[in-house]
Amino acid sequence: MSPHTYATHLHWNGSTAAGIRSYSRAHVATAPPAAAEVALSADPAFRGDAEWLNPEQLVLMAASSCQMLSFLAVAARAGIDVLSYDDEAAGHLDLTADPARLGTIGLAVTVQVAAGTDEATVRELAEQAHRECYIANSLSVPVEVTTTVVTR
Repeated sequence: MSPHTYATHLHWNGSTAAGIRSYSRAHVATAPPAAAEVALSADPAFRGDAEWLNPEQLVLMAASSCQMLSFLAVAARAGIDVLSYDDEAAGHLDLTADPARLGTIGLAVTVQVAAGTDEATVRELAEQAHRECYIANSLSVPVEVTTTVVTR
């Protein structure tokens, strides 16, 4: 298997000369060869712009996306017909931890599958996907996944 490498480019410009309360938290990031540019800022609690994504949200999105991609792969290999997948991910910043960090990340997944699909199998596949998720395996913060199965 060939190695998978990833690279990003982040850019900020401005001035910190006026102190901690004055500089812009706005910055942009790219991940070539993807052309999309992501506009980022800090959490509003840290003088960021609420209209822009912040790094903490990106961690949640990465965990959520990886879980979904892992689940779809194991479901497809198992012959399960997944019709839709929704996740309401949540996390919090624990400023009392030393060092401060994201606390538990919770992924509240709702999976819609074809009628006649065994729900227990879907839940087992969700657990397998979690064990195989590269991002969850890379984070020191616990990632907890709850899966609701809906058949149609």
